[in-house]
Amino acid sequence: MRRSLIALAALAAAALPAAASADVLDKVKERGTLVVGVKTDYKPFGFRDPSGAIIGIEPDLAADVAKKLGVKLELVSVVSANRMEFLRQGKIDLMIATMSDKPERRKVVQVIEPLYYSDAVNVMLSDKVKVTKWEQLKGAKLCGTTGAFYNKDVATQYGPEIISFDGSEKPLIALQQGNCIGYLYDQTFIAGKLLDAEWKGYHMPLPGIMETPWAMAVAPGEDRFAKLMSDLTKEWMKTGRIVELEKKWGVKPTEYSERMYKEYKGS
Repeated sequence: MRRSLIALAALAAAALPAAASADVLDKVKERGTLVVGVKTDYKPFGFRDPSGAIIGIEPDLAADVAKKLGVKLELVSVVSANRMEFLRQGKIDLMIATMSDKPERRKVVQVIEPLYYSDAVNVMLSDKVKVTKWEQLKGAKLCGTTGAFYNKDVATQYGPEIISFDGSEKPLIALQQGNCIGYLYDQTFIAGKLLDAEWKGYHMPLPGIMETPWAMAVAPGEDRFAKLMSDLTKEWMKTGRIVELEKKWGVKPTEYSERMYKEYKGS
């Protein structure tokens, strides 16, 4: 009898969080505000203007979601190390923060499909360096970021010597000091840097390689919100919204965003 009571108590306790936990969309509408985690260090996808306001492609997408829900928007600055935890802990309702889609991440958060964007690998070169093919970089010295998954693959496939540095700023300093002829990194990051006057005299002449899709995410189990975001993403692709925002923020539309626009606009 005692064991039965203990078992029933355990089952009741296990059921409490689920019963007490309201759907995130209900919480958002009750609160009157959608809280979205975005980057603030990744121009032009998410950064701060001189007044401190968070702006960019992903904040604009977040604003579209808030408008769809008929609520106000609150943007929260996140970084790669905390963005998934913020979502799981309920500090944010939605994450739109340059997150590459990886199998291990799908075990932590609920990814929205179709995937809204895709990055690639590229290289920023001095205007003095005239190349049109990756193969022309064979034997050249490129600065890179330690730990980037593509360093070894690029070196093996195309033959440059990659000199690695911690973070994304040290390689840029090394490039300016002439320690290499270019910086191998995320194409979107490079595109953002090329918008700054500091990098006048540099360009990105090669096509991106090693396409890596990005994922928006909601907390695990938020199926209703995930469905709404999936439908909205399809609408963005159908209307060319992503391509429109790339052009607005000075980014050349990626092959992925143009491809998805063509695929969905006739649907």
